[in-house]
Amino acid sequence: MFPCQRTPALRLTRREMLTRCAGGFGALALSALFRPPALASDRPLLRPNQLAPRPPHYPAKVRNIIFLYMDGGPSQVDTFDPKPRLTAENGRPFGLKMEPTQFNNIGMTLGSPWPFKPFGQSGIPVSSLFPCVAECVDDLAVIRSMTSEFSEHTSANYFLHTGSGLQGRPSIGAWLGYGLGTENANLPGFVVLNGGLIPPGGLDNFNSGFLPATYQGSIFIPGTEPVANIRPTEATTDLQIRKLALMSKLDRRFAARAGSLDQVESSILNAELAFRMQTAVPELMATSGESDLVKKMYGFEAPMPQTRIFAQQCLQARRLVQRGVRFVELTCPSTGGDRWDQHGKLTEGHENNARAVDQPIAGLLRDLKATGLWETTLVVWAGEFGRTPFAQGKDGRDHNPFGFTIWLAGGGIKGGTIHGATDDYGYKAVDQPVTIHDLHATMLHLLGLDHTKLTFRYSGRDMRLTDVHGEIIQAILS
Repeated sequence: MFPCQRTPALRLTRREMLTRCAGGFGALALSALFRPPALASDRPLLRPNQLAPRPPHYPAKVRNIIFLYMDGGPSQVDTFDPKPRLTAENGRPFGLKMEPTQFNNIGMTLGSPWPFKPFGQSGIPVSSLFPCVAECVDDLAVIRSMTSEFSEHTSANYFLHTGSGLQGRPSIGAWLGYGLGTENANLPGFVVLNGGLIPPGGLDNFNSGFLPATYQGSIFIPGTEPVANIRPTEATTDLQIRKLALMSKLDRRFAARAGSLDQVESSILNAELAFRMQTAVPELMATSGESDLVKKMYGFEAPMPQTRIFAQQCLQARRLVQRGVRFVELTCPSTGGDRWDQHGKLTEGHENNARAVDQPIAGLLRDLKATGLWETTLVVWAGEFGRTPFAQGKDGRDHNPFGFTIWLAGGGIKGGTIHGATDDYGYKAVDQPVTIHDLHATMLHLLGLDHTKLTFRYSGRDMRLTDVHGEIIQAILS
């Protein structure tokens, strides 16, 4: 390309160009923060290459995902996968060859303490642990043949969230932000509603890994404020704006010297987003505009405090997807026991955990329909693995990654469906086994993303959520 003959060529070195331009970046950020539209949901982002909405690979069936994470691993044979043989052989030696277990305190065959009965037109059986969800069973695609590669909580949690049992990979919510961007400039694309329990493996379950840090999960911590960790520490908005402008200016100067760094870009973006969230989040979390009937449906008046906590989370999840948040994950409230991880006191632990989440989940499913969000929202209910059909000690169940149950509902899902099966004891998947990679491929597919094409170049390799695995679970799709 030749320079115009009428204009003398400017011969600047790269360093000189950066030096001349660096001073303008802080002013650009400052002007953006001072403008009134900085607090409006339709304000264009300053760096659209990272956060602006991007088109999917093909037409999407849903726009958002709500992930109901059941921390610890609910027992499939006590919830959605009835096994009469367990009841018949309760207290006898287990009838199949057993794999090594997590703790090896192996007891006898343990029948379910809860009766099952069919519900809905589909006749899918659900145990008495979930009387409210059972009324919505015609909306569920129940996968009874789920498998995992890990029987220990931390690795299994990383696998469920990131597609790898190793620490440091991007969570599925981060992948969605990278692939699709965000629909609301004032809210993160990936939100974790912390009910009180952070899963084993910690915050790395919600991390961005090798993806830019702008895509990591934002954890909303409950407290006296609408969200305890989203509030200004400065006395005035003017002071906060001036601090942000100075931070941006210093970061830009550093970036000009060091070269383009994701850490610097993400720091600036996250600071700007945090500023805008301080206005958006209080309105989001305020449920005063919701009717008493809706709140009662979710369980706001339930006698159990943990039910009320999860009810608020489920209602907030609906409000988040209503405002364009791509991926919302809910963690369980603490019921005083050990999550869903009942190595002992199975009856007490599972009943408390189910009572905490059953009514709020049913309320969420009904409310998504009432608000017109059903067809554009995918709901996923899953733990990191299931439980053994034989006892640990006398009254517990150990970890079981060989065959367990999850369910999906909402847009693009064929409700009233059972997919796959475990053996007569509910121990191992024997028909149409499903992997975590298959689940991830299906979730991405419903959002219009081809899991084989959603890649990020890292360490000399094109990385993806599903690695080199994953098949879409076509049988559960409408």
